Amino acid sequence: MSETRSIRKLLADWQTAVSHTPHLPPPPYHGPDVAIPMFTEKTSEVEPGSSFIARLRTGSDGHPYIGKAIELGATFILAQKSPQELGLSVPENVVYWQVPDTAETLTWLAAAWYGFPSQQLVMIGVTGTNGKTSTVDLIRGILHAAGLRTGLLSTLKAIIGDYQEPLELHVSTPEAPVVQRYLRQMVDAGLTHCILETTSHGLAQHRVTAVSYDIAVITNITHEHLDYHGSFEAYAQAKERLFRNVAGNEPTPHKPVPVTKTTVLNLDDSSYTRLAAIAAPRQIGYSLHNPAADLHVTNLVTDPSGSSFTLHLDGQPLPVRTPLLGIFNVANILAAAGAGLALGIAPETIQKGLQTVGQIHGRMHQIQRGQQFIVHVDFAHTPDGLEKAIQAARGILDEMGRACAEQSRSNGRIITVFGSAGKRDPEKRRMMAEISTQLAEYTVLTAEDPRTESLDDILAAMAAGCTAQGGVEGQTFWRIPDRGQAIYFALGLARPQDFVLVCGKGHEQSMCFITTEYPWDDIHATEAALDAFLAGQPMPDLGLPTYDPNFQLTIGG
Repeated sequence: MSETRSIRKLLADWQTAVSHTPHLPPPPYHGPDVAIPMFTEKTSEVEPGSSFIARLRTGSDGHPYIGKAIELGATFILAQKSPQELGLSVPENVVYWQVPDTAETLTWLAAAWYGFPSQQLVMIGVTGTNGKTSTVDLIRGILHAAGLRTGLLSTLKAIIGDYQEPLELHVSTPEAPVVQRYLRQMVDAGLTHCILETTSHGLAQHRVTAVSYDIAVITNITHEHLDYHGSFEAYAQAKERLFRNVAGNEPTPHKPVPVTKTTVLNLDDSSYTRLAAIAAPRQIGYSLHNPAADLHVTNLVTDPSGSSFTLHLDGQPLPVRTPLLGIFNVANILAAAGAGLALGIAPETIQKGLQTVGQIHGRMHQIQRGQQFIVHVDFAHTPDGLEKAIQAARGILDEMGRACAEQSRSNGRIITVFGSAGKRDPEKRRMMAEISTQLAEYTVLTAEDPRTESLDDILAAMAAGCTAQGGVEGQTFWRIPDRGQAIYFALGLARPQDFVLVCGKGHEQSMCFITTEYPWDDIHATEAALDAFLAGQPMPDLGLPTYDPNFQLTIGG
């Protein structure tokens, strides 16, 4: 049996933690003071004496499994539905605690379980539709340059001092017990700061409700995850929770250094007005263009190897050179610099930290195997993300054109390769296809985690989006189910000075068909496709069930 805690002690600590905050106190508990282990929601993990939580999620409900958990030996049940409603007979040795929201209760019990570690760290939360992971890495570069001992928890990895480990496949913000466990490890390792990538799912499902945030950073709010949230308004309200957390909590006395609760806002984004209305003790605004913002840029130049600009930070001009590509990455840099400013880090140190961050894995990641055209892999998997990635590619091509005295614009063409995930927001399939048809010369539609949906149906919806914008199948867009063969086909379309942009998977290490996660790495796949293409060999089979041994590189139109 794992380590246990007194339920009444956990509730008392929870009550203390939420005093003088807008957070709700613990629900009434009338059961005995028993020692419980940390909750599990998987019956496969239940053993005698376990604590089982019945979670309500979109498309799933843990309540039907309570009976099995009890049969397997669970003696403490946390549920939203009553035993009578479920037709359950609860044995005398089992404590059954019904609460209004099991997810919210779990997050506070997990925080209490680990001793509220976020109260002993300066917590920086980064949220937004696109750019979160890049911004988190940039903030870490700044804090590292400042000599601050910093932990990081993102959708990619957890970093605790010198130790790093990857997170689960397709992970959003981890579940509350996992977040709190990592934060406790950071405190125990002597770290003072933590950067936490904070997703809308994590906010809506209360995974981070019990985190004592000090700084909230927004990148942007655009169309995404409407399959889960139901509407753009509900999605935006989920993002707002991070900023209300910062604005609504009093300063925590146990923080390792004094810090003013601060929100870092994007003046260029539609989210600015609504987030600025949430009155935090301090607000910092950034903008690519507005000189009235606390941070803005001038003299921006992008080229195939990176970006150069002057960063105006609280009135001080600082030259910056970064290998990161695209104006959207400059916006991420501004967001990160805003977090540095909120922490009181010297402008020169912020400048140094930004310039130490190299190419971010899977974000406008250049692949060079000796070809005469440009190839990049990017994580862009939303309409806004794809649009910005294509615009970044266009900017690079135009800069190359201006470098030639005889022309003011590159003749290079943009060729996109992307899909749209199954069991996710279906509206963006059409939107992304339309954007690519409008902004790129050629579009190759392919698989991206179809899950239990029909890949043919997904591709048909995307093809309809291309056609609606004047695309002609077989001439300006193609459907190629196998992602490796789609990348290979796109390379066959390319001429010298063209730009092949492979979007949607980025850093991810698997692709889901039905319920099976097949190993997949877009960077590795693109390198393999380039090697085969340049050698005049067919695209190798990289293990996806869509691979077609009879595939031929035939280009018409």
